[in-house]
Amino acid sequence: QVQLVESGGELVQAGGSLRLSCAGSGSDFSTSTVAWFRQAPGKEREFVARITWTGGTTNIEDSVKDRFSISRDNAKNLVYLQMHSLKPGDTAVYFCAAGYTTSRYPSDWRYWGQGTQVTVSS
Repeated sequence: QVQLVESGGELVQAGGSLRLSCAGSGSDFSTSTVAWFRQAPGKEREFVARITWTGGTTNIEDSVKDRFSISRDNAKNLVYLQMHSLKPGDTAVYFCAAGYTTSRYPSDWRYWGQGTQVTVSS
């Protein structure tokens, strides 16, 4: 079992930066791949980034790879999503997910947090 809690979302002006955190617990968290997804109002949940349990492999969605990065600290059971040069189009609820998959499809991920709201004003 894995429990996930996201934090760090807030209202920020365009061009600003945020770091989201995903705190994990449970016996499987430290060996799980962890991903970030986001869901804007009226849109489907979309893949943003993922990181393997060792942190050795990361994958960032092409549309944000020049501005976002993902990292993890297994000693603290935390996974981070660092976001720079934020745009109004980045406004969404950001979710972290954990599992033993590298899929870009939300339905393939077993564990989910409740999400954290990121709002970027123009």
